[in-house]
Amino acid sequence: MGKTYLGEFEELVLTMVGILGEEAYGNAIVEEIKQRLDRKVNLSAVHVTLYRLEDKGLVTSDMGGATATRGGRRKRIFKISNAGLSLLRDLKQQRMQLWELLPQLKFGV
Repeated sequence: MGKTYLGEFEELVLTMVGILGEEAYGNAIVEEIKQRLDRKVNLSAVHVTLYRLEDKGLVTSDMGGATATRGGRRKRIFKISNAGLSLLRDLKQQRMQLWELLPQLKFGV
């Protein structure tokens, strides 16, 4: 498998899947982004991104059980895969290396 690249929104959604764990489904991700980043996102955009991440092997999904609060409808729960977690770690490391190169952040040097 070649190098996988993510756009900003893909990285954001993948990160939210990792944060939410077993509660990672479309609406929960939308709400998490809104609460944590004060950013309004479209549910359809989140769903499209989740399926794209699944095609890339970065998340997996399963149908959850039906609940009365959802009128008996089931929801698709997403889970970050080992490849997704590894990619997030690589991205964090790359960003930290770049941040350390910013002259304004070299305090006390």
